[in-house]
Amino acid sequence: MKIFLDTANVEDIKKYASWGIIDGVTTNPSLIAKEGANLEKRTKEISEIVDGPISAEVISTEAEGMLKEAREYVKWASNIYVKIPMTSEGLKAVKVLSAEKIDTNVTLVFSLGQALLAAKAGATVVSPFVGRLDDVSQDGMALIEEIVQAYDNYDFETEVLVASVRSPRHVLESAIIGAGIATVPPKILDELITHDLTDKGLKKFMEDWETVKDKQ
Repeated sequence: MKIFLDTANVEDIKKYASWGIIDGVTTNPSLIAKEGANLEKRTKEISEIVDGPISAEVISTEAEGMLKEAREYVKWASNIYVKIPMTSEGLKAVKVLSAEKIDTNVTLVFSLGQALLAAKAGATVVSPFVGRLDDVSQDGMALIEEIVQAYDNYDFETEVLVASVRSPRHVLESAIIGAGIATVPPKILDELITHDLTDKGLKKFMEDWETVKDKQ
């Protein structure tokens, strides 16, 4: 499973990219606004750090505007995935962009029906929001399982990108189900790498080493 970083913070991206396990980055208007950044400038900065896909989201709500923005975005770097909302206008745009060999990430997906339509339109990836489903007492991970199964049934090339990740368990269940990608906030990566027994074990090793290091 690929791991993307869900942030527009350059310092965080540099930090976690240095671990050697980041396959891409996802941004959205909220993350860009949080950083007070210019979309084009920030996207270009990220593209210099990460070689994998970088998702940049359109602002237009009509297909014509989405297409105009998408064609501009892909000039910024060779690894741009244009993020398109899951609407009828979005599907129109995805169909055209797919024909133009422009990669798309269909976002704000909350049902199997939406995921199937996005794949039919030619989306490169779809982003089901598991955390937001959990927030309204629906089972986000059950949706991931349904989408993965349906895509396998018909050999869709569209990848499932698990978004709105709220806990390490979301990431682990995504891997067990067989989702292609999980996009993970920085704090979740910190939680994934940390375990009390690892810390205790390392502390013990260092303490034991102190007793013999002068004999080396």
